[in-house]
Amino acid sequence: MSDAKVFGDGHTDGLMSFLSASPSPYHAVVNAAALLEKAGFRQVRETDAWDAAAGGRYVLRGGALIAWYVPEGADAATPFRIVGAHTDSPNLRVKPVPDTGAQGWRQIAVEVYGGTLLNTWLDRDLGLSGRLTLRDRSTRLVHVDRPLLRVPQLAIHLDRQVNDGLKLERQRHMTPVWGLGQPREGDLMAFLAEEEGLAPEDVTGWDLMVHSVEPPARLGRDREFVAGPRMDDLLSVHAGAQALAAVAEGSAQPGCIPVLAAFDHEENGSQSDTGAQGPLLGTVLERSVFARGGSQEDRARAWAGTVCLSSDTGHAVHPNYVERHEPGHHPMPNGGPILKVNVNQRYSTDGSGRALFAEVCERAGVPWQSFVSHNDMPCGTTIGPITAARHGITTVDIGVAILSMHSARELCGAKDPYLLANCLREFLAE
Repeated sequence: MSDAKVFGDGHTDGLMSFLSASPSPYHAVVNAAALLEKAGFRQVRETDAWDAAAGGRYVLRGGALIAWYVPEGADAATPFRIVGAHTDSPNLRVKPVPDTGAQGWRQIAVEVYGGTLLNTWLDRDLGLSGRLTLRDRSTRLVHVDRPLLRVPQLAIHLDRQVNDGLKLERQRHMTPVWGLGQPREGDLMAFLAEEEGLAPEDVTGWDLMVHSVEPPARLGRDREFVAGPRMDDLLSVHAGAQALAAVAEGSAQPGCIPVLAAFDHEENGSQSDTGAQGPLLGTVLERSVFARGGSQEDRARAWAGTVCLSSDTGHAVHPNYVERHEPGHHPMPNGGPILKVNVNQRYSTDGSGRALFAEVCERAGVPWQSFVSHNDMPCGTTIGPITAARHGITTVDIGVAILSMHSARELCGAKDPYLLANCLREFLAE
């Protein structure tokens, strides 16, 4: 085991703060970068030349972050140990022409992002977050973290059969209200400009989304759970950032180059310049090799020894829907991280990946569990198979078992965040 600090319950408290401060992918990467900067990491720009000096670096692009630590003595063919995760979560995102309304209500037009559990956004107090792009092409983060919007549900008196099956139409039923009166073009941007001390005409672009303003909380008789937003997959982003920082701060130098790759747009297929299907990760790793004087031969050697743990949340067994789960695989909260397997390559784990993960967990003193889907239930997927196929590197899918995945508010065991972080730290310290 490395001599980096062991994470405990304070890590879970830190996760809760991280979730509150990261309502959008843009906030998440900035906050993860701040954690890394405390460990000595520095930002490098993609347009600048990179040097071969040892130490921690990171690249920010939109809602994605790639961070890596070059230990003393690392040569050009030194392999990488990558923790992969994603920064985006299913939610409601503001449309290009946002100001709308009906029957004397002012509303905000939204588009459904990812595989959202729509009903979980009903009757919640919602804020707005994301980024504004200004006339000079700079960006400004926005975080209106107070009750501003609400998607009101129809009263049972007007839909007596609602408890027999709620059907929500994305276009008609998910438009939040935020005031009374006639909608006025430019109203939302004028409001946000005032919030940020900007002139409305200076705001020329935006990437905005709603979020629940209810903070994360400990839950249960013994406070053994955590309920909160965006655990899928900011739980892994936070654990990966803390693990990478701990390795960089440890006195023992790893024999690899540890990396955190936090991508955007996983929830809608990863096809973007900041998604796992884009070239960002490969470009950053190649540039790291070449900055250390490496050749294409060195690159190939480094890739051949590289391993990625794709860390994303998975399904804990649901006590009210046990029949939806594979009978022999019932992951439980606080049982440690899960190894995710699917023979059709929706997850990228194979037998050798299982052995590697088991060894890492044993060295870290962390329990672990197995997850596989019920044969009659379609299996989700992650950035794991994309990373393996695009870069030709060994990839293993893992994560933390949660309930209410893709809800506006999810649930995990209070121990699992730090158990995952200890596992990732041990992996990155190899």
